[in-house]
Amino acid sequence: MTEQKSSNEMWGGRFASGPDAIMEEINASIGFDRKLYAQDIRGSLAHAAMLAKTGIIAADDHDKIVDGLNTILSEIESGKFAFSRKLEDIHMNIEARLAELIGPAAGRLHTARSRNDQVAVDFRLWVKDELSKTASALKKLIEAFLERAEEHAATVMPGFTHLQTAQPVTFGHHCMAYVEMFGRDLSRVRDAIQRLDESPLGAAALAGTGFPIDRHMTAKALGFREPTRNSIDSVSDRDYALEFLSLAAICATHLSRLAEEIVIWSTPQFNFIRLSDAFSTGSSIMPQKKNPDAAELVRAKTGRITGSLVGLLTVMKGLPLAYSKDMQEDKEAIFDAAETLELALAAMTGMVRDLTVNTASMKKAAGSGYSTATDLADWLVRELGLPFREAHHATGRAVALAEAKKCDLAKLSLEDMQSIHPGISEAVFGFLTVDKSVRSRQSYGGTAPQEVRRQIRFWKKRLIRQ
Repeated sequence: MTEQKSSNEMWGGRFASGPDAIMEEINASIGFDRKLYAQDIRGSLAHAAMLAKTGIIAADDHDKIVDGLNTILSEIESGKFAFSRKLEDIHMNIEARLAELIGPAAGRLHTARSRNDQVAVDFRLWVKDELSKTASALKKLIEAFLERAEEHAATVMPGFTHLQTAQPVTFGHHCMAYVEMFGRDLSRVRDAIQRLDESPLGAAALAGTGFPIDRHMTAKALGFREPTRNSIDSVSDRDYALEFLSLAAICATHLSRLAEEIVIWSTPQFNFIRLSDAFSTGSSIMPQKKNPDAAELVRAKTGRITGSLVGLLTVMKGLPLAYSKDMQEDKEAIFDAAETLELALAAMTGMVRDLTVNTASMKKAAGSGYSTATDLADWLVRELGLPFREAHHATGRAVALAEAKKCDLAKLSLEDMQSIHPGISEAVFGFLTVDKSVRSRQSYGGTAPQEVRRQIRFWKKRLIRQ
């Protein structure tokens, strides 16, 4: 009994005295890597099937291993499995339980593999599964934006640069900007899946194995495109984890920018949108307050994801090939970032579908700050043939005159306009309204409602293909 325990704890031979409490504490990863149980069992089932087919283990041993692993899977999913810190990680916990269930046949499962390639394949499978979830969540967010964009393709609002009123745009056009951003995030997810879609199982510790294994068989069984091509890189690569954190950090940054706009837009000073009680909270002392806490929390959680990326980059930066125990630090960062991103995407999708648009406030603000000044400059170029720089200066003088008279550009008299340039005619006033300004921006990707609707159609078709 004592001999079996020593074998399970991996501390035989020169480590017969065993680790002390501090070593056990720093070495154990079962507290977090138990999340990999399903992937670990999938990998073991594929490995066992390959060992049996190639004649490396007997069919009878294979059958016992399959039955035992399926029993363990059932125990874990029903909450009956007893995890042990003394067994370090999910791999040894499962292996020890398998030995209890089926006896010596369990020891044959680890033939022609190492914990190095075992954890590498488990982690790749987990990240691949999570990327698929992220892709699905991003598609739902994009679909929510497409619905709002279609609804508000002609809803006028101010466009901003430097958070100052710049030119009139439509809320639909603004929504489509986020469709483009999250569409790039989705493409990064697809690219990441393509790059990690190789199985490291069979690389063993770092040099491969002398057993006649079939790595293409296990790769196919696990849903990978093909096996990895270098055994050293197979066990030391964590690019896929870094890439997941990188795309997660970029996506979270996009979510944070959107959250910031929701926070600003929902203030009484802007009054562009309103969130329902489902995504707001009240104040403990000020009964009139309605706080956009969901958006603020999405904005804050971006820091956690970015921190996870920086943390893992720092872990990996000084590691020689091949495997080092430092790489055990890769999982908690990924697990936390994945959970955080999943929650943030769900929350933001809910907010986009939930928010109410105050079209009157948006339209009123769209005309503030002389937002149609560029339209005046364009008219001077188009109708009077002025060089744009000259038209720009003339428009600047018109804005200064409007400021002095405390009125909008459209409220200046024809005489006022002609004092800026004598060639200006009454026709110019038809181009100084926000609606006319927006409709005129018909260039590809512009804010004109017809162009917004064209881009909506494009994205609907694109999402179907993805």
